[in-house]
Amino acid sequence: MPDTPVPYVPINCEFHDVLEATATRRATVVIRFLDDAGLPQQRDTRIVTLSARDGIEYAELATGERVRLDRLLDVDGTALADFATPE
Repeated sequence: MPDTPVPYVPINCEFHDVLEATATRRATVVIRFLDDAGLPQQRDTRIVTLSARDGIEYAELATGERVRLDRLLDVDGTALADFATPE
């Protein structure tokens, strides 16, 4: 039986702005996120770009990984949970 994909939950626009600014700076930052198994991960890397595919937004990391934006926990200490969820 195949796994049912978890629906994407759009992130707050202000947090999206934080991600865009981080990508523009091209700085190495600490990125914490939940992997596909729901386990916390941490990378010291850069956000190369933000992208969207099939209605899901992603951060493309310099490590070659692609992380769904709704699975991010925090980027350089700025937590997604600190921003209101869009209506």
